[in-house]
Amino acid sequence: MALFQTLIPALCTLSLLFQIQPSYSATCTSQKFGRNRIFQHCNDLPQLNSHIHWTYDSSKSALSLAFVAFPARPDGWIAWGINPNGTGMIGTQALIAFKKPGGDSMIVKTFRLNSYKSVEQAEIMYDVSRLEAEYHGGLMMIFATINLPNGMTTLNQVWQVGASVMNGTFPAIHAFQPENLSSKDKLDLRKGQSLTSTSQENSGLRSKQIHGALNTVSWGMLFPIGIMMARYLRTFADPAWFYVHISCQMSSYIVGVAGWATGLKLGSQSKGVEYTIHRDFGITLFCLATLQILALFLRPKRDHKYRFYWNIYHHGVGYGVLVLGIINVFKGLEMLDPPKKWKLAYIFFLAVLGGIAISLEVITWIVILRRKPGKSGISIRLYDGQKDSNGRQQPLTS
Repeated sequence: MALFQTLIPALCTLSLLFQIQPSYSATCTSQKFGRNRIFQHCNDLPQLNSHIHWTYDSSKSALSLAFVAFPARPDGWIAWGINPNGTGMIGTQALIAFKKPGGDSMIVKTFRLNSYKSVEQAEIMYDVSRLEAEYHGGLMMIFATINLPNGMTTLNQVWQVGASVMNGTFPAIHAFQPENLSSKDKLDLRKGQSLTSTSQENSGLRSKQIHGALNTVSWGMLFPIGIMMARYLRTFADPAWFYVHISCQMSSYIVGVAGWATGLKLGSQSKGVEYTIHRDFGITLFCLATLQILALFLRPKRDHKYRFYWNIYHHGVGYGVLVLGIINVFKGLEMLDPPKKWKLAYIFFLAVLGGIAISLEVITWIVILRRKPGKSGISIRLYDGQKDSNGRQQPLTS
C-alpha cells in the first residue's frame, strides 16, 4: 500500500508531462493550444527554433496567428512582425512579448522598428485585435489577429528572440549571431509555405551599395579634390587650374545626382523606413550643389562690382557642400554597416587628402610671399586676381 502511495503521485506527474510535451514539441504540426485555438497552417521557421501558426480569412483579409518560440533566456522576450517594404528588421511592424516582473504572466505590445538604434513602442500600421501572450514550460507564445490590406496574400515576416528586458518594460538588444541575423523570410498565406526572399534581399542590398558608392565618390572624394585644385593649382598653373576644377566639380555633381536619384528610389520602396537625418542632409546637399553649378553660369568678370559678393556665395556654398558631404558619407556608412575596412579606407583617404592639403597650403604661402610681382611671368592670381596697395598678391581665399 505504501508503494502505491509513492507511485501514484509520480505517475500523475509523468502523465501531466506526457500531456503537455506533445502540445509544445519541436515541430509545429504537433503543437496544440488551449481555449480551442486551431489554425489551418503552420511552419517550423528555419532559425531560432521558432514556429508560426496561422489562418487567413481572405474575405476579411484577416490573419489570425500564433507565434511560438523559446526566448534566449527565461526572462527574455520573443518577437514576430511584418516588414511591409523590405526583408530585414528595419521598418518591421512588430509584436513583442515578455514576462511581467516577478512572475510567469505575460505582456505583449506593438513596436515599430525604425532603425537598428530606434525601437519605438507605438501602434503599428496594421489593426491588431485579440492580442495575447502565454508562457508554458519555457516557451513563449504570441496570439493575435491582424487586419491586412486587401489583396495582400504574401508578407515579409521577421522574428527574433532576446535575453533580457530593461526595467521589466522594454526589450533589450538581441544577439547578433548568424541565426539572429537570418530570422526572416516571405510567407505565402494561402499556400501555407515560406518562400525564399534571397534574390529580393540581395537586390535591395545591391541598390544600397550602389547608392553609397556613388555618393562617397561624388561628395566624399571628387568634390574635396576639386576644391583643392582651385585653391592650390592656380598658384602654379593658371588658367589650367580652372578647367581641372570645373571638370572635377561637374563630374562630382553628375555622379552625385545619380546617387541622389538612387536614394529617392530606395526611399520610395521603403515607406516603413525613415532615415530622417541622412535624407535631409542628402536633399540639402543636392540643393547646395545645384546652386554651386549655377555659379559657373552666373560668374561675373574679375573686375565686376558684384564679383566680391559672388566670391562669398561661391566659397560659402562650396565649403558647405564639402562639410555636409563628408558628414553624410559617414551617416550612410553607419546605416549600411559595411565591413569595417571600408570605413577605415575612407578615413585613410581623408587623412591623406588632409595631409596633402596642409603641405600644399604651406608651399603655396611660401611661394606667394617669396615671389615678387611679375617675376617669371607666371600668374599667381587667386579667383579675382586682386592685389593689395603694395602690389603684393592677396592671401588665398578659397
